[in-house]
Amino acid sequence: MHLEGRDGRRYPGAPEVELLQTSVPPGLAELAAGKRGPPRGAGGVDPSHSCPSGAAGRSSWAPAGQEFASFLTKGRSHSPLPQMSSSRSKDSCFTENTPLLRNSLQEKGSQCIPVYHPEFITAEESWEDGSADWERRYLLSREVSGLSASASSEKGDLPDSPHVRLRLSKLRRCVQWLKVTGLFVFVVLCSILFSLYPDQGKLWQLLALSPLENYSVNLSSHGDSTLLQVDLAGALVASGPSRSGREERLLVELTQADTSGSRWRRPQQVTHNWTVYLNPRRSERSVMSRTFEVLGRETVSVSIRASLQQTQAVPLLMAYQYLRASVEAQVTIATAILAGVYALIIFEVVHRTLAAMLGSLAALAALAVIGDRPSLTHVVEWIDFETLALLFGMMILVAIFSETGFFDYCAVKAYRLSRGRVWAMIIMLCLIAAVLSAFLDNVTTMLLFTPVTIRLCEVLNLDPRQVLIAEVIFTNIGGAATAIGDPPNVIIVSNQELRKMGLDFAGFTAHMFIGICLVLLVSFPLLRLLYWNRKLYNKEPSEIVELKHEIHVWRLTAQRISPASREETAVRRLLLGKVLALEHLLARRLHTFHRQISQEDKNWETNIQELQKKHRISDGILLAKCLTVLGFVIFMFFLNSFVPGIHLDLGWIAILGAIWLLILADIHDFEIILHRVEWATLLFFAALFVLMEALAHLHLIEYVGEQTALLIKMVPEEQRLTAAIVLVVWVSALASSLIDNIPFTATMIPVLLNLSRDPEVGLPAPPLMYALAFGACLGGNGTLIGASANVVCAGIAEQHGYGFSFMEFFRLGFPMMIVSCIVGMCYLLVAHVVVGWN
Repeated sequence: MHLEGRDGRRYPGAPEVELLQTSVPPGLAELAAGKRGPPRGAGGVDPSHSCPSGAAGRSSWAPAGQEFASFLTKGRSHSPLPQMSSSRSKDSCFTENTPLLRNSLQEKGSQCIPVYHPEFITAEESWEDGSADWERRYLLSREVSGLSASASSEKGDLPDSPHVRLRLSKLRRCVQWLKVTGLFVFVVLCSILFSLYPDQGKLWQLLALSPLENYSVNLSSHGDSTLLQVDLAGALVASGPSRSGREERLLVELTQADTSGSRWRRPQQVTHNWTVYLNPRRSERSVMSRTFEVLGRETVSVSIRASLQQTQAVPLLMAYQYLRASVEAQVTIATAILAGVYALIIFEVVHRTLAAMLGSLAALAALAVIGDRPSLTHVVEWIDFETLALLFGMMILVAIFSETGFFDYCAVKAYRLSRGRVWAMIIMLCLIAAVLSAFLDNVTTMLLFTPVTIRLCEVLNLDPRQVLIAEVIFTNIGGAATAIGDPPNVIIVSNQELRKMGLDFAGFTAHMFIGICLVLLVSFPLLRLLYWNRKLYNKEPSEIVELKHEIHVWRLTAQRISPASREETAVRRLLLGKVLALEHLLARRLHTFHRQISQEDKNWETNIQELQKKHRISDGILLAKCLTVLGFVIFMFFLNSFVPGIHLDLGWIAILGAIWLLILADIHDFEIILHRVEWATLLFFAALFVLMEALAHLHLIEYVGEQTALLIKMVPEEQRLTAAIVLVVWVSALASSLIDNIPFTATMIPVLLNLSRDPEVGLPAPPLMYALAFGACLGGNGTLIGASANVVCAGIAEQHGYGFSFMEFFRLGFPMMIVSCIVGMCYLLVAHVVVGWN
């Protein structure tokens, strides 16, 4: 970046500045160091606009394109503002020419913005007052410019009546006040309910069961309790009996006297039975729970008998607690909480991370009210830290990788291979993403692909949102092709009972691979049909798009600076002034702009030569280090899936790879790397894990599985397999689009196993598991939070200024989910009902 005066002379050597505060974002640090300018679109102002050459009162004028480091340096030295320019020029207005601007922006001009300098602030005014006043002016002008921009973009004319703008502003403030008040009251109410009911805790009793002895205990009931939850911990399995029926088992019998009838009638005994099967491997431990309905205040008797093949005693832990709400009431509460979370996300009332946190708080408050409040330790245990570690480690790798210019280089190569044809390039990107996600984790694939896609779309003036949504959809489809591509497949293949039935890695992959290939053959034409009336090119010229993106980046940078010190307050003011000036410039350009839809570029060969000169590898040595570490990490991902002797999960591999690359890259400014980590995405996943586990404790997932099993049992025997495949596919798809597919899959496996082992049903287990895998994997395309890859892609796109909403994803993802599930269902029906491939 260089500075030009009015006479056209350049003044290199911008003064350096110390930016050691932790809250200053990386973009500002690069700006202060003079490495690169702001985002594109800063130039092109009316040259006739004049700049005052002095200061009047307490304010002065500074160029919008001038580097902010010089302002901050002079502000700290308390030198007068006119001395900010060098002695070779007496002008106080400069023009910014940055290498990121397109060659089409050839306008030469100066844009002046007001800057408050420390020398022009009187003793009565403090920096805090000045900053508050500046922000009020900025917000007011932002509202006005926002209304102007929206009106000019839609009608091509600015609103003439100030009363309309005033009414809209009042209405916006009223809606904002109602939203904040309502959410605050809701949070306070949930906090009070959560604090009123203490953590009861579970008192575990150690039992030693043998075939010769029975254990029995009498429990005193509570008047306000409707359910009794019994927990057993030990060498237990969740599946049902096998064909031979020789498994060792425990029979839990709960008995209570029913005195609800006439007092002259003898009380009836109500008995509930629960059969729990023992794991032949006594070293493995698991916890199983079952809830029973209790009646009134009568004493409840619990008896446990063991059916063992050996006389050796089996150790067992037992705990119980009373609940104040029935299963139907808990399911209703869980459904209402889930619907509320989706309403907040769909209508964008709050950020999706905050919506997940509010839903988690509401679910925890509901558990506290019914008598099942978890402790803080248990809530932390609900979080899947392996997934968070995988995300964090790969985000660090991608952040360092982006410094090499490799993503720009890949974008140009992809454009060259497509020979300038946009749809050929999109299909190629989607196909590569689907193939990679079949062998890598979906989240890892999107972490690598999203920056490349965004840079490619910026080069071609495409809308990155549409391309990213298509990529993440095909990533979820491709992940279902193998046993390691998606977490539900991993859970199914890892089940020991299913392995005994012949559902191994090779067989599962072969079966799913054929079906996913058929889904891909149908999905590509469907994608072209869904995008038929959508303009992939930006409707506005590149100058307007770049200017909007630059405003967004400057605004985010200003919001991330905490005015904790005098220097940070000055920088925040300058950034807000920059945003203010650019918004006025955008309003003027939109007012005079007539939309012209861009056509596909026929001169792609000429563009390729220009792009290859502009976008090259910036650091070859760092690129070699990044490729080495990333290749080793991906190799370890594969090795972890096939070699059981490696005791490293995916999260550990990603964390170790990030540490290795940080050492090899010799990163000193670690805060710049941390600023590129998607902390909002990580927090969203943590809140989502807590929410889903709390909904599971409210019996929502168990209730869905039980109702599905009851529907299958109601179908006649000759049509039962067909109905079971159809029901499992669609219930799994719809449930996975609304809730996390990992706990849903873990809950449905024992339900389907028990259903297949029921002699009255007589269904084979493999077709049900394949239906569960198709529905759980393909259902993630239904909504934005249906799959982890969707959330990761949306978070990275939002950080780059191209975030897409819930409805934007839903309009494309939900039809793709419906059609892909139909194809997968038809494939399973032909394979298992017609051909009989069981």
